[in-house]
Amino acid sequence: MQSLTLDSANREAVAAAIEGDALTVACLCAAWCGTCATYRATFELLATRHPDKTFVWIDIEDQADIVGDLDVDNFPTLLVQRGDTVGFFGTMLPDAIVADRLVQAQAAQTPAEMASWANSSEERRAWQRDCNLRALLAA
Repeated sequence: MQSLTLDSANREAVAAAIEGDALTVACLCAAWCGTCATYRATFELLATRHPDKTFVWIDIEDQADIVGDLDVDNFPTLLVQRGDTVGFFGTMLPDAIVADRLVQAQAAQTPAEMASWANSSEERRAWQRDCNLRALLAA
């Protein structure tokens, strides 16, 4: 299991952990958010259920220089990507079953299917441009 919390001291390690083609699941939250505090245990449980994927917890205020321009409307917001392809970016119900289904559905897609899906609407094309965690960490 690979579960990390992004902070200013481990950005290079997180970037290295998400370098390959394995699925990355990032949760964007805030320390002051009660829903996020409760969801953290759910997110860690997801990481345990999916040991072949990398899970990254990101506090959007502490890491504002990395993710500050992302449009986070509500918490928790999940970002799922494989390689440089963002398959999902959006608010998620704070429910383990719903999140697990999302992770399973994204993991079941081939890279070609995910790329096709990622380019299927203007919103998803914007995810590729704006929400790619690898690119955000490299900037």
